[in-house]
Order: sequence, then structure tokens, then C-alpha cells
Amino acid sequence: MAVLVARQGRELQRYSPRTGGRIVVGCIPYLVRDDGELEVLVISSQKGHGMMFPKGGWEVDESMDDAARREALEEAGVRGDTGVVLGLWHYQSRRYQQTYEGYMFPLRVTDQLGQWPEMASRKRTWASVQEVMEGCQHAWMREALKELVDRHAKLQSAL
Repeated sequence: MAVLVARQGRELQRYSPRTGGRIVVGCIPYLVRDDGELEVLVISSQKGHGMMFPKGGWEVDESMDDAARREALEEAGVRGDTGVVLGLWHYQSRRYQQTYEGYMFPLRVTDQLGQWPEMASRKRTWASVQEVMEGCQHAWMREALKELVDRHAKLQSAL
């Protein structure tokens, strides 16, 4: 069995020429239930609380969707297929006085691992869209989820 290790350090991070802050890439891991409804995977912060989606710095040696898949693997222990980017959001870092650019992708989960790099510092939970809309403290992540839900509804109505 291969040992998975999370990347660390900021020497490979990309920074926005517009804001000076980091460029962050993340994803919304999801499954489509038998009834056609979405179920999404959320994680806790490293401090053990909150409800958020996997995200992290976009590094110079990877594509955006590679970064989204890496973050999902490191932080939530899932693998899957990314779709078209959900959008770009600007948000204020809670730790640093900088504005970050955050890109979010949908990630249709194909594999959930029993062990993953950040399993000791994060909890993962499958939840309904409504639970996440009510529990996620990050407005930009809720907006990204709304975009995913809207896309899914369009696909469902086309069937």
C-alpha cells in the first residue's frame, strides 16, 4: 500500500497579480443519490470545527483541476472526476490580511479512501445540500454549491 502525504509549504504557490493574495483551488465532492438529489461531502477545518469544502493553494507544477483533485484526496480522502469550473470568488483570508482568489470545481466522487493524509486533523461528512447551505460559514462556498445545484437541476430537467 502506498503512503499518501499532503504537500506542505508555500514555495510553489501561485499568487494573484490583481490582489497579491494566494490563488486557491477547491472542489465540491458530490454523489447523485438514487432519487436524483445531490449529496455533498464536507470537511471540518484542521481545528476540528466548521463545514467547508476541500481547497488549497494552486501550485506552479499542476493544472487547476489537478489541484482540485489533490486537495480532495489530501483533505477529504476522495477521488473523482472534475467538471467545468463553477466560478471564481474573491474572499478575505481569516488568517492573513489578503484577498484570495478561489476557484471551485465540481468533483463527482468515484472512490472514498479509508485512510488519507489529513484524516487525523479533519472530519468528513456526507450531507444534503440544505444541511450545507445552513451550516457552511463561507458565503462564497455556498454560492459555489448553488451553482452546482443549478447545473444539476438543468441536467435533470433535460432528461
